[in-house]
Amino acid sequence: MSTAPLAARDLENASARTSLSSRLLHDLRSHLNQIIGYADMLTEEGEGRPRAELGADLQKMGSAGRRMLTLIEENFASRDENGSAGVPPAEQAASSPPARSEDAPCSAGEDAGAPIHAPGLVLVVDDDEVNRDVLCRRLKMQGHDVRIAATGSDALQMLRESAFDLVLLDIMMPDMDGYEVLGHIKEDEGLRHIPVIMISALNELRSVVRCIEAGAEDYLAKPFNPTLLKARIGACLEKKRGRDRETVLYAQLQDNYKRLQEVEKLRDDMRNMIVHDLRTPLTAVIIGMEMLEKFGALNETQQELIAIAGGGGKTLLGMINDLLDVEKMEAGSTQLRYVELSAAALIAGAVEQVAALAGNGQIALATEIASDLPLFSGDENKLSRTLVNLIANAIKFAPAGTVTVTACQADGDTILFAVRDTGAGIPAEAFERIFEKFGQLDSRSQVGTGLGLAFCKLAVEAHGGRIQVESTVGVGSTFSFTIPRAAALVGREM
Repeated sequence: MSTAPLAARDLENASARTSLSSRLLHDLRSHLNQIIGYADMLTEEGEGRPRAELGADLQKMGSAGRRMLTLIEENFASRDENGSAGVPPAEQAASSPPARSEDAPCSAGEDAGAPIHAPGLVLVVDDDEVNRDVLCRRLKMQGHDVRIAATGSDALQMLRESAFDLVLLDIMMPDMDGYEVLGHIKEDEGLRHIPVIMISALNELRSVVRCIEAGAEDYLAKPFNPTLLKARIGACLEKKRGRDRETVLYAQLQDNYKRLQEVEKLRDDMRNMIVHDLRTPLTAVIIGMEMLEKFGALNETQQELIAIAGGGGKTLLGMINDLLDVEKMEAGSTQLRYVELSAAALIAGAVEQVAALAGNGQIALATEIASDLPLFSGDENKLSRTLVNLIANAIKFAPAGTVTVTACQADGDTILFAVRDTGAGIPAEAFERIFEKFGQLDSRSQVGTGLGLAFCKLAVEAHGGRIQVESTVGVGSTFSFTIPRAAALVGREM
C-alpha cells in the first residue's frame, strides 16, 4: 500500500484543521468577550438599574454562552484515535480565554468606568451587533462619544464625513476585513492621521505584526481587559491630540512667517521708495553748492563750509546708492556689465580713491601684484567699489600701521584679491554677521550703515566668486575674494 495518498490526506486534514481552529478560536473568544463584557457591566452598573434592563443583559449573556456551548459540542464532541480533540494541542491552548490577573480585576470597585478627562469621538467598526454593543457601552462609560459601523465601507464613508479621534477596528469581517479597511485609511491623505486600534479574537503574533506594519497604532485581543482598553485608548488619544497640536502650531507658524514676509516686503518697498526719492533732491543740493563758486568769490570760511556740506552730501548719496544696489542684488535684478579688466589697474584706481583717508601719515598703503596676471572679465564699477570699501574699512579700523592690497592667480583659473591690515582684528563669532545687511561689529562704537561689506559679498557672488575674512584680535585682518577669469553665468546681464 502506497504511503503517498496517506501523506497527501494528512496534509489536507492538517490544513483543514488549521483553518477550522482559527475560525473556531475567533468565534469562541468573540462570544467569551460578550459574556465577560456584559458580566463586567452588570457588576459595575448593577445598583440602581431597573430589573428589566438587567434581565436583558443577562439574556444576552445566556445567548452568548449557549453559542459557545454549541461550538464546543460541534467541534470537540468527536475524538480521534488518541482521544484528543480535533484541534492541535498548541491551538487548544491558544484558544483558551486568558485568565484574569488578580492585579487587574474587573469589579465594581475598578475605575475602568470612571469618566476620563479628555474624551474623544470614537468609531467602532464590527460586523457583530452584540460585540458593538459591549464595546460601545464600555466606551460611553469612559466618557467617549461613540459612533458605530457594521461594515468596512460604511466605516470609510463615516470617516470622510466626520472628524473622528480614534477608530476601533475589528479584523475578521465579511466583504472587507479589517486589514483592507486599515489599508484604505492609511492610503487616504485626509484619514491617515487618525489612530487605529485593531481588535480581534485572534491573539497571535503574526496578526499583531501585520497590523502594526500596516500603520495601526495598537492591537487588542478579545476578551479585552477594561483597564487595558481604557489605558490604550487614552494613550492613542493623547498622541492624536499631540499631533493635532503640532499641525495647528505648524500652520500658525507658516501663517506668521507669510505675514512676516509681507510686512518685510512692505517695509523694504517703502524704504526703497523713500531712499530713491531722496536721491533726486540730494543731487540737486550737491550741484547747487558746487555752482555757488561760479557766482562770485567766496571767502575761506565759506569755501570750507561748502566743502563740508558737499562732502557730507556726497557721502549720503553714496549710502543711498549702496542701499539701492544691495536691494537690487538681493532681488536678483542686478545687471553686470562685463569688460576686460587688469587687476593692477583696478587696484591702482581704488587706492587712488581712498588715498586721502590715509593722508594723516599714520597709515601706509602698499600693493603687491603678481607680474604675470592675465586679464579677466568683470563689472569694473562693482569690483572697484568692492576694493574701495575693503580698503576704506581697513584704514578706518586700523588707526596706524600698514594696509596692503594684493592680487595673484589662484587655483581654478581665478584671480585672488586681498586687503590686509594691522588693525585691532575681528572676533571669529562676528565673521558671518559683518557680511549681513546692516550688520556691524559693534553698533555702539562703530560708525557706518553696515552696507559696505554686504555690498562686497553680493557683488563678488554675482560674479561667481567667494569672499571671506581671516582675522586675529590684536594682530589684524585679511579680507579676500576670488573672481573667475571668465564671465560667470550667475553674473551675466539679466
